[in-house]
Amino acid sequence: MSEFWLISAPGDKTNLPAWERMNTVTSKSNLSSNSKFHIPDLKVGTLDALVGLSDELGKLDSFAESVIKKIAQYIGEVMEDSKDKVQENLLANGVDLISYLTRFEWDMAKYPIKQPLKNISEALAKQVTQIEADLKTRSAAYNNIKGNLQSLEKKTMGNLLTRTLADIVHKEDFVLNSEYLITLLVVVPKSSYLQWQKTYESLSDMVVPRSTKMIAEDAEGGLFTVTLFRKVMDDFKAKARENRFMVREFYYDEKELKCEKEELMKLASDKKQQYPGMDIPGLQLSNQEYYPYVYFKIDLSLLDCS
Repeated sequence: MSEFWLISAPGDKTNLPAWERMNTVTSKSNLSSNSKFHIPDLKVGTLDALVGLSDELGKLDSFAESVIKKIAQYIGEVMEDSKDKVQENLLANGVDLISYLTRFEWDMAKYPIKQPLKNISEALAKQVTQIEADLKTRSAAYNNIKGNLQSLEKKTMGNLLTRTLADIVHKEDFVLNSEYLITLLVVVPKSSYLQWQKTYESLSDMVVPRSTKMIAEDAEGGLFTVTLFRKVMDDFKAKARENRFMVREFYYDEKELKCEKEELMKLASDKKQQYPGMDIPGLQLSNQEYYPYVYFKIDLSLLDCS
């Protein structure tokens, strides 16, 4: 982003001579593109009042800058899947930052210039404090959603021994609502496929013949179904373990699987919804209020207006 300087130069009521002189000096070497920064005639008050206010303004300046940076950082975090669009979402009053600075207008309705400077300063401080509080609330909500989503997403990763099976299994893969029969899921190493097919029916009594079917496969092995009588389930599990066939502790529950899928989709949706309406970098939050305060680095030593 471009660097901006706020330059104050002596002038008359119109300030035209100073403005023209500065344009002349800077245009010689193409030093800068200049714009007028319109500041209204504020109610200055006494010198003592200004001196007393100077410390508070310095603190407000630092505080406001830190909050704006935090919000810009927050927008970058919530738009992690669209990093290339972060800059275009850093807006102020709905426009890009350069346009906002070069066409700055004081908000007379929100900050009446007839008020003492101290009142205006206090109003700004109050608003920035509220913006920071809103940011903390939004950030906490986002981090909570992100954490929950990552936990669920981790369940969809890994191998067939550890990952969730919600997106793999189907109702048709199981014998359900039977008093005597049950369908188990067994993870078989790729190198043992043939052994499984030859031996699964004899691992225990009461295994339903030809009941196995591979329903999923990864780089390490396959997930097979097998149906047997409930009363031999423990014996079958033990014999399967001895042959390096790992039975997953999984029982088909359609409602539970549906809830898991819906929760994953909801969290993903909630995460995306954290940044619509947050397109103002430290200048706008959900309450649609604006903070008309801009920090400028002031350095006159490099400009010769003599």
